[in-house]
Amino acid sequence: MGSLIRNITQGAALSPTQLGTLQAPTFPDFLSGPLQNGFPWGSRTAARTNPYEQSPTTGVIRPYDFTISRGYIAPDGVNRSVMLINGQFPGPTIEANWGDTFSITVRNKLEGPEEGTGLHWHGILQRATPWYDGVPGVQQCPIAPGKSLTYTFKADLFGSSWYHSHYSAQYAAGLFGAMIIHGPHENFFYDVDVGPVMLSDWYHSEYFELVKQTMTPGAPPVLSDNNLINGKMNFDCSKIPAGGPSCTPNAGIAKFNFQSGKTHRLRLINAGAEALQRFSIDGHTMTVVANDYVPVVPYQTNVVTLGIGQRTDVIVKANMAPNASVFMRANMSVPCALTNQPNAVAAIYYEKADKTKTPKSTAQVFEDKSCGNDPLTKTRPLFPYPALANAATTVNIDITAGPNKTGHFLWYMNAQSFRANYDYPVYLLAAAGNTSYPYDPQWNVINTKGNNSVRVILNNKFPAAHPMHLHGHNFFVLAEGLGTWDGKITGYPFTQRRDVQQVQGNGYLVIQYDTDNPGVWPFHCHIAWHVSAGLYVNLMEQPDKINNRGAVPQTIVQTCRDWSAYSGSNIVDQIDSGL
Repeated sequence: MGSLIRNITQGAALSPTQLGTLQAPTFPDFLSGPLQNGFPWGSRTAARTNPYEQSPTTGVIRPYDFTISRGYIAPDGVNRSVMLINGQFPGPTIEANWGDTFSITVRNKLEGPEEGTGLHWHGILQRATPWYDGVPGVQQCPIAPGKSLTYTFKADLFGSSWYHSHYSAQYAAGLFGAMIIHGPHENFFYDVDVGPVMLSDWYHSEYFELVKQTMTPGAPPVLSDNNLINGKMNFDCSKIPAGGPSCTPNAGIAKFNFQSGKTHRLRLINAGAEALQRFSIDGHTMTVVANDYVPVVPYQTNVVTLGIGQRTDVIVKANMAPNASVFMRANMSVPCALTNQPNAVAAIYYEKADKTKTPKSTAQVFEDKSCGNDPLTKTRPLFPYPALANAATTVNIDITAGPNKTGHFLWYMNAQSFRANYDYPVYLLAAAGNTSYPYDPQWNVINTKGNNSVRVILNNKFPAAHPMHLHGHNFFVLAEGLGTWDGKITGYPFTQRRDVQQVQGNGYLVIQYDTDNPGVWPFHCHIAWHVSAGLYVNLMEQPDKINNRGAVPQTIVQTCRDWSAYSGSNIVDQIDSGL
């Protein structure tokens, strides 16, 4: 076991991955395939093309084959049981050009114990394929042990994102990876695409034990044990309690190459379970060029704030001498995270730096008070897609929390805590014509009917902040702040758009979206332990048009048959919301 730990902490899981090493590849401007006007996406641009109505269709298939299994790794030196994709942590980075089609076969080989699973492709609109959004109990049944499902969907937006398990809190066990969709970027230029920089809080206990703790009356809140950059960080082994897991000191931090005088694109991704992250690079200024899958008018900053699920693309000029080395840093926000060890570092080495030595750079100074994102006044989308002044309907949602009748602490949206039924995915019921569930209030379905636009006014009645994610849409962020919304819209009509936005503790968030994607779309907090405890609603959109999406694929139907056969003869230990 000792040699395994050493191998893993030097940058490999159960099979090699170069992420976070000096051997990591850089990424191209686009992948090979047919070109029009020199690009796979033709003459479309980031600033002048409506990505929601004019996305290309290239006809190119990008196939991947994933096997999900258990294993032991020690990314920070502490050996623990995890879940892996193709034996890797983080999982393989997947790539496509804008308009390509992903075809990803996911094989469930989880054993000891067996579990269902399912992968969500974060931020993909799934305009033509709502059944492949990947949420068990909503668009599909879980993939049963020993079975597989092939997700086939268009890369309908472009930029940086990630994929992750949406079955209970499995992604806190390691089931996540980066997703890059190459697209136009005429508004900014760079010499080197460094690729994903994945920030993730890390736990030394198995995910299911953490879910148990979350769902146990009177238990203390779950605290993370470390913070990782691209799956790596050191840990102080003296903090491991007697009888605890084995720990190898100086496991190794992630490393990156910079070239003096050149500009570098970094794709920042908060792939954690709970913590708000502040990202910075010592001695360097970053230019923000995209938030989530939305290119923005570039602006400069020395720190980027990322809630769970959020992504920010930044351009960094390597302005130091060729022999320089500095730290990049990910700091869990002290007032906005629950952790025993909040800080992660990774080394950036310029081309002539001594790569055997640890950098000695000084951290940037920034304010760590607010649990919100950058002010909305800073973030103007590059493509001017206007929000309607008045939505056709408004949904008011209050977030509250407290014990239920059995003493379990739960989260509520409009006084209802969510719980999935893996055997009856809501979208599949709606596609069959059943759009009303009076006997299943725990599914928390809000039917917005045939309205062409929806405004959601979210009032957080609890002091904790929540990164709120809407599937199937980039929403307009009309307003956010502390207290109660005063009715004013920030940046109207070209407000910020994204798919995750922080709602501050005791604050409000106002979002709006056009109902151009008939289906049942999750809207939930992306903190794993909060959604486990029910902080989730389903927004049903254009129910009369759901049948027009076409027949549900037989692979989805077969997945439900397989799950029914499995759950009919095995106990499924669903102790949380299921998501």
